[in-house]
Amino acid sequence: MQQSQNLRLTSRSLHLCIDMQMLFSEDGPWPTPWMARVLPNCVALVEHDPAQTIFTRFIPPDTAADAHGAWKGYYEHWAEATRARLDRRLLELMPDLHRFAPPALVLDKPVYSAFAGWRLAKTLAERSADTLVISGAETDVCVLSTVLGAIDLGYFVVVVRDAVCSSSNKGHDALITMFESRLGHQLAIADAETVLGSWPRS
Repeated sequence: MQQSQNLRLTSRSLHLCIDMQMLFSEDGPWPTPWMARVLPNCVALVEHDPAQTIFTRFIPPDTAADAHGAWKGYYEHWAEATRARLDRRLLELMPDLHRFAPPALVLDKPVYSAFAGWRLAKTLAERSADTLVISGAETDVCVLSTVLGAIDLGYFVVVVRDAVCSSSNKGHDALITMFESRLGHQLAIADAETVLGSWPRS
């Protein structure tokens, strides 16, 4: 099997595109101002092989009362983001990405980590996935939680530097620094051009 020695990318590597939804666009309650800047790189990663992409969508509860634990107080604060008050169109993927599903798979999640529940882990195992390429939003919240979940399960992770974004510049920069300095045996960071040049098609 052809393989990139540095990024460990093979024809079994999968792309996880985290929460690139209208919910986090300038039209949503949680705007991520530079999502538009990284969106073309997310599209390029999907275009490499749409069937090798899994999109996640962050789905809030109907009301704060439906949330559990500390999430209840969170949604009491962010009541406009609950489904009872939200324009449901904001839950959809950004239009430039929505067109790829299918063949790309879409998995919904109620919390930060894409590995909450069993569906993603089961899907990756069924596909014999090895390295996971990570893009999406936000670097210091859902991307972080998903990266750590992937590492816990033994996957090597490639975070695409110019395909992740946050509403906090400080949070984004701190996480990129942490990834580079603390997780070198389990994670690599590369730009989209490098990833695409190193990734064999399935």
